[in-house]
Amino acid sequence: MDLMTAIFGEGRELDAAQMTTRAVAVFFATLVLIRVSGRRSFGQRSPFDYVVAILLGATLSRIIVGASPAIPTLAASLAIVLIHRALAWACVRSPALEAFVVGAEREVFSGGQFNSRQMSAALTTRTDVLETARQTLHTCDLDEVESAIVERNGQVSLIHKKAQRAE
Repeated sequence: MDLMTAIFGEGRELDAAQMTTRAVAVFFATLVLIRVSGRRSFGQRSPFDYVVAILLGATLSRIIVGASPAIPTLAASLAIVLIHRALAWACVRSPALEAFVVGAEREVFSGGQFNSRQMSAALTTRTDVLETARQTLHTCDLDEVESAIVERNGQVSLIHKKAQRAE
């Protein structure tokens, strides 16, 4: 039995020490992959970015439990990260691609009126907007709200009305 097999094990027959050693190695490999992917994959949290997080978690966990060989699994994980990075780079240069891949914000409330078409497209209800008003403005009405926008990450942003100046 060579040293690497003794430390990392082989196949699915892993003891606690081998699985722990694999977990530590995968942790540091994941840090490298995240750095390659860039801040966006774990900072902005759009559906586009969640795909990377979910796939990396699912793929890299297979190394820890011995369900997949380490090097091919790391290569697949690197491919996922590089695809994400390439698409993010392309989105910076193409607004149309960005709208397709990441989505677009939707103004669901403006000038005291809800926009049912935009609400339907964003799968958002009046209750969602009112909940945001309660949580962020600590109010149950939208009298002081100029507009409500469902952002690309699904959160609702509220824009205050500008105060009327006395002349």
